[in-house]
Amino acid sequence: MLNQRFFQNRISQKLLSLAIISILGLLYAPLLLHWLDGWLHKNISTEHEYFSHGMIGLPFAVYIAWLKRKLWQRLPEYQHPLGAVLLLIGGFFYISGISEWVNLSFPAILAGLCLWFKGISGLSLQKFPLLLVFLATPTSLPYLIAPYTFPLQSFIAGTAGFILNQFGMTVTVDEINIYVGGRIVEVAPYCAGLKMLFTTLYVGLMLLYWTGNLLSRRKTVSFLLIAMLISISGNIIRNTLLTYFHGTGNEAAFHWLHDSWGGDMFSAVMLLLLIPILNNLDNFFSESV
Repeated sequence: MLNQRFFQNRISQKLLSLAIISILGLLYAPLLLHWLDGWLHKNISTEHEYFSHGMIGLPFAVYIAWLKRKLWQRLPEYQHPLGAVLLLIGGFFYISGISEWVNLSFPAILAGLCLWFKGISGLSLQKFPLLLVFLATPTSLPYLIAPYTFPLQSFIAGTAGFILNQFGMTVTVDEINIYVGGRIVEVAPYCAGLKMLFTTLYVGLMLLYWTGNLLSRRKTVSFLLIAMLISISGNIIRNTLLTYFHGTGNEAAFHWLHDSWGGDMFSAVMLLLLIPILNNLDNFFSESV
C-alpha cells in the first residue's frame, strides 16, 4: 500500500512538472525565440543586443538546474507566500503587453515557482541559474547607463589618439571625437565597450561557478576586476584599430571589425583569455594559502 502511494506521488509529481514545463514552453518559447533571432541576426534593438550573452547563459542555466534536479526533489514542499506574489507580478507583467515587462515576467515567474513549490530553500538551490536568467533578460539598463559613460568615452578616445600618435599618425582628440586623416571617428556611448563589459562579467561569473571559485570572495572579486580591465583594454585596442582603418580609408577593414564577424571574433578571443587568467589566479591563491 505504501509503495503504491509512493509511486502514485512520484507519477503525480512528474505529471505536474511536465505540465508546468509545457505551460512555460507555450508562454515563453515565442519570446525566447524572438530574443535568439534578434541576437543572432542583430535585428533587435541596440539595447537588447547588450544581452546576447544569453545565447550561452540560458542553456547553461538550464543545464545547472537539470544537474540539481535530484536535490530539488529531496527538498520538502513548502509554499512560500512570496512565491504567489511573484507569480502574480509575473502574470501581470506578461499580459501587460509592454515589451520590457513581458521580458521581466520570465525570471519573475521562475523565481515565483521556486518559492511556491520549495520555499526559500528551493530559491537558494536555484539562485545561480535564476541569476543567469535575470542577467540575460533584455531591459533598458544599457539605455539608462549610456548618458553616464562620457568619462569612459573620453578616456578611450584619448588613449586611442595617444597610441596612434606614437605610430607617427597625426591625430587630434576633442573629448570623444578623434580626427585623423581628414576624417572623424566618434567614440559614441554604444562604442564605449559596455556590451563587451556586460558579456565579460557574465562569462566570468559562469567560469567562476564552473570551477567552484565563486565560493571564494577574494577570487571572485579579483577575477572580475581583472576581467573588467581586460574588457576596457580590449575596447581601447578595438577603437584604435577602427580609427586607424577609418583614417586611412580602409573602409572594408573598418566595417569588418565594426559591423561584421571581425568584431565577434575579437570578442571571442578576449573571452578565451579569461580561462588561463582564472587558472593562474587559482594557482596564485593556492600558493599563497
